[in-house]
Amino acid sequence: MTKNIEQPSAENPEQLLDLKLSEPKKWAAGIPAVYEAGKDVLGEDGILRGMKGLFHMNKKGGFDCSSCAWPDPDDDRSPIAEYCENGAKALAEEATTKKLTAEFFALNPVADLAKLNDYEIGKKGRIAQPVYLAKGGTHYHAISWDEAFTKIAGHLNSLNSPDEAAFYTSGRTSNEASFVYQLFVREYGTNNMPDCSNMCHESSGVALGDVIGIGKGTVTLNDFYETDVIIIMGQNPGTNHPRMLTALEKAKKNGSKIIAINPLKEAGLMAFKNPQTVPGFLGMSTQLADLYLQIKINGDMALFKAIEKLLYDADQEAPGAVFDHDFIQKNTVCYQEFIDDMLLNDPEELAKEAGVPFSQVKEAADMLKHKSRIIICWAMGITQHINGVDTIKEIANLILLKGSIGKPGAGLCPVRGHSNVQGNRTMLIYDKPYKKQLDKLKEIFGFEPPRGHGYDVVDSIKAMHEGKLKVFFAMGGNFLSSTPDTTFTAEALRKMKLTVNISTKLNRGHLVHGEESIILPTLARSDKDIINGETQFVSCENSMGVVQMSKGVLDPISNAFMSETKIVCELAKATLGKRTVIDWDKYANSYDEVRNIIEKVIPGFEDYNRRVRQPGGFYLPNGPRTGKFETEKHGSKAVFSVNKTINHQLAGDEYMMTTIRSHDQFNTTIYGLEDRYRGVHNERRVVFMNEKDIERAGLKPGDKVDLFNYHGGVERAARLFVVVPYNIPERNTATYYPETNVLVPIDSVAERSNTPTSKLVFIKIKKHEG
Repeated sequence: MTKNIEQPSAENPEQLLDLKLSEPKKWAAGIPAVYEAGKDVLGEDGILRGMKGLFHMNKKGGFDCSSCAWPDPDDDRSPIAEYCENGAKALAEEATTKKLTAEFFALNPVADLAKLNDYEIGKKGRIAQPVYLAKGGTHYHAISWDEAFTKIAGHLNSLNSPDEAAFYTSGRTSNEASFVYQLFVREYGTNNMPDCSNMCHESSGVALGDVIGIGKGTVTLNDFYETDVIIIMGQNPGTNHPRMLTALEKAKKNGSKIIAINPLKEAGLMAFKNPQTVPGFLGMSTQLADLYLQIKINGDMALFKAIEKLLYDADQEAPGAVFDHDFIQKNTVCYQEFIDDMLLNDPEELAKEAGVPFSQVKEAADMLKHKSRIIICWAMGITQHINGVDTIKEIANLILLKGSIGKPGAGLCPVRGHSNVQGNRTMLIYDKPYKKQLDKLKEIFGFEPPRGHGYDVVDSIKAMHEGKLKVFFAMGGNFLSSTPDTTFTAEALRKMKLTVNISTKLNRGHLVHGEESIILPTLARSDKDIINGETQFVSCENSMGVVQMSKGVLDPISNAFMSETKIVCELAKATLGKRTVIDWDKYANSYDEVRNIIEKVIPGFEDYNRRVRQPGGFYLPNGPRTGKFETEKHGSKAVFSVNKTINHQLAGDEYMMTTIRSHDQFNTTIYGLEDRYRGVHNERRVVFMNEKDIERAGLKPGDKVDLFNYHGGVERAARLFVVVPYNIPERNTATYYPETNVLVPIDSVAERSNTPTSKLVFIKIKKHEG
């Protein structure tokens, strides 16, 4: 058996920190959130810089938070603070006054920096100038922008084919930067554009595209205030999208019921203390979940099938009182095939498969039975499974049965993680572009874009290993820490001739690199962006399809920063030279010009520059939101689907593991070591286990253990974790990522979307030796 031990060495520590445990919280936010947010901002940025940033974040005319994609209210933004604790921490990280100069890199060998953990690396500060690591070198050293562009262009132009390079995109990249980036990459000659969507909501895009004809959600924020029932599944809003709690609180006050579906009992699904209200400030909370269904990991499909069968039985008793047959007849196809399959299901057996008491499943069905204004929200807990696409289609089945789409207070709501991840895809960042998109690029710009599909994230990593890629270029993000199978991915990156990262701060992806490596420092969202004396702004698309401006207000801490848009344009000039047909200087010097050309290429952006300057921006077209469907195979009809559950069989010493965030992180950015909602302090290397499993395995709370995965005959190991008893179903476990990404097999992916299955990893747990 091949052994694949956790890499790099910082992720395989010899000792742990001083772990402290406390009782998990039963509510989220409150005064502690205000305290923690203020502490981080003032500590990193100082009082004047920090307060200026906070005052303008998510405000009309200000800048978009660089963390989650939850939408801003259209017309009732808070006069106090339109941000959450984690948004404030994101600002603290990017607006820090600490900077990494040439002296820092001269004093710190890459090998020494690689021994630090992700938290320690991230706290070093902003990269203050372009830096270069030569082949065989031990230290990064400063180089000029021109030298950097020349080196990168030299590598790209020496390749046998443009398809030997891959160009990754992070979700914080603006619309303007994303558009010129894909334009450069396609004029260069490849569709190798892996992006962070491949690892998060790719399953949502595939499923919704099949079912309703658009790979986006259908609701607006106002729909939350008019709905009867909200289902939240595979998502922990208290940590991952804290501003969503305000919308849920308002929904509850308007009479909505909430059904929470999650393997773990999460504080942010149980109750909310809104610190911007007098009751919340005084410690009073709003109950959120009326019904909490604590399913087994990946039990969602079985749960929904059980609910649908109960609703069908109720509709048979009172025809037309439960299902919206008029909607089904006028707007859908494949209903009978769906019903024929449903009749084969036993809801009690399905409830058992889901791990939920049948009485609770019946309660959920009763809550939905006579309601049609239903919103279903989901995130990575649904998408990152082998059947992620099918589970989302099953979610859509329930919505179609109830006619809960295309009307106020109803619809589908995939809650996006990063602040412009949806906008990236709208701007054509996609490894599998559609013919009509490529035809439009050819019509407007006059070059022939590549037509073949490129590599997504997983395929890019495999191509690196196989020698098919020579250059890896990352527009933001922390590729190594975000991706699955950490050791495999690290080996792949080390095979590159050149790795390039456009970044604000140091991360592990800079320390596990190709033969040569370049880091290009860029402006953060909160930084002022001034070109030729004129202040620029960018735009982003949130989770509900609103495009709005984002204008930084803080003075950059280095004069050597360059915006992402200008970096791309300068690199395009250096790489393409006289063979380009595009006026890159025009786009580098004016983002208005970028938006002018976007509106000619991408539908929905007509009059872009005027509309994006309106307070609050504008909504992109969304047919299903208004009850209009356009699916590839069935025209103006939404599509019911037949999906099968997976009954996971575990060996006697095997567990299912899901990866989660702590409350002190956003994606792979670690803000601190405090997960106060779950009661874990000063340590991240923990494994949450059911108390019965701990006893059955001969373990005790606090024991040190090693975690193993054996998918595909490869031993993957994550060593030195602490056992923590938690309210989680038996044979289910949870761990923080990126620490356990090393256990996520590169070959375990969601069918059709190719998304890594980070939310279901089969592991064995052994006492730590040593």
